Order: sequence, then structure tokens, then C-alpha cells
Amino acid sequence: MSDSPVSDSPAIRLSGAGVRLGEVDALHDVTLALDSRTIAVVGENGSGKSTFARLVAGLVTATAGETRILGLDPVRQAADLRRRVAVVFSNPDAQIVMPTVAEDVAFSLRSERLGREETARRVEDALKRFGLSALRDRSSHELSGGQKQLLALAGAFVRRPELVVADEPTTLLDARNSRLVASHLLEDAGHRLVLVTHDLALAARCETAVLFSGGRVEAVGRPQDVIAEYEAALAC
Repeated sequence: MSDSPVSDSPAIRLSGAGVRLGEVDALHDVTLALDSRTIAVVGENGSGKSTFARLVAGLVTATAGETRILGLDPVRQAADLRRRVAVVFSNPDAQIVMPTVAEDVAFSLRSERLGREETARRVEDALKRFGLSALRDRSSHELSGGQKQLLALAGAFVRRPELVVADEPTTLLDARNSRLVASHLLEDAGHRLVLVTHDLALAARCETAVLFSGGRVEAVGRPQDVIAEYEAALAC
């Protein structure tokens, strides 16, 4: 299979990329050129999909091959990549650091060097967008699970990232909050999305899907085709 038509400089380009974590080769010889706006990453636990997401986000470094994300070298241009990429994890508690909701969103802008008025405006816009305005002074750590994940999204999106990497963002949520988080991630055309998920219905809503197994890419292309290949492998 092949990805949808790719530009001369695809947003995600890996050539023979490998990642070794301790004594384990988490990724082996991964070659991909992806330029779709929304990309689902599927596979069983331990397949390498989360390592791939962290490689794209600049959180781990390739130990082999070549990696370019948004045209940037994640090692030599790490600071530039961090400014353009936001990450959302399955457990929002890993991302919430400040005592109140508004303070936590504002904390995400600490490296932007914005003026006080612009920071306040951006924070208020993010709180409104994610339905958190009424909770702005609430303790961040006393929110419900769904509210915490929306706060994590607000903290990510307030930076206006070009690429969002979301690793199992709906795993800990009920059906209502899962739909809400998914709509924010998938339906806003202002960013690219790499979505790691076990939810195959959610993966099917993306433009492209990538299947990992044993640290290698097994399939890439239209979600319905990739998902069918994955389900066939699971049935064996």
C-alpha cells in the first residue's frame, strides 16, 4: 500500500530509522513518507507505535537512519521542532503541572515570550474553545478525568502547534468525553495529527493509517485497508 499523494517535502519522512531503548530495538528500519493531515497509528501493545509517536514528537532520538519532521532534523533543530509540535498523552495527569486550570494553560506559553495581554487573551480563547471557562479557577487536580484531558488539550492547542501527536488520548475516557476529545483532534483543520490508538473506529476517521508490528511497519495506506490487514492478522 502507499500513502495518499505526498508533497516533495512530506511532513513526516523516515528513511531506515531505528530506535534502540536500552537493550531493546523498539523500531527497526522504518521508512515512511507521510503528508496526510490526519494519520492513525495502530498495532498491538509493544508493536512500536508509541515509540514511533515519540520519535515524531522529538521525545526520543533515532539511533539509526534519517528522520525529518516538518522538514526539521529532530536532533540539530530540536528547539524549533518543540515549538511546532504538541503532545497529548493518555493520562492527562502527566501533563498537568500548575495548581489551577487557567494557570496550567498559561504555563504552556512560558517559552513563547508573549506579552501579558496576549498571553491572557490566548488562555481565555483556549479555555472557551475547550469548554473550561467556568472552571478557570478550579484546582487542576480535582477535575474529572474528561475535564483533565480537555485541559491537556487546551494546554497543547494554546501554543497553536503545526503538528499534534496524540498517544491513546481517549483510552481513559468514557464514551461522551472520548467523542469530545476526538472531535477536537480530528475536526480542527488547523493542525496535522498523528494519532496512536487501539480504537479502530477512531483510526478509520483519519486520512491515512500505519500498522506497526514487532517494531516494523507492516502496512500503510487507506485506513480501511490497513485496519482490514490488522484485523486479519489478529484473527490468525
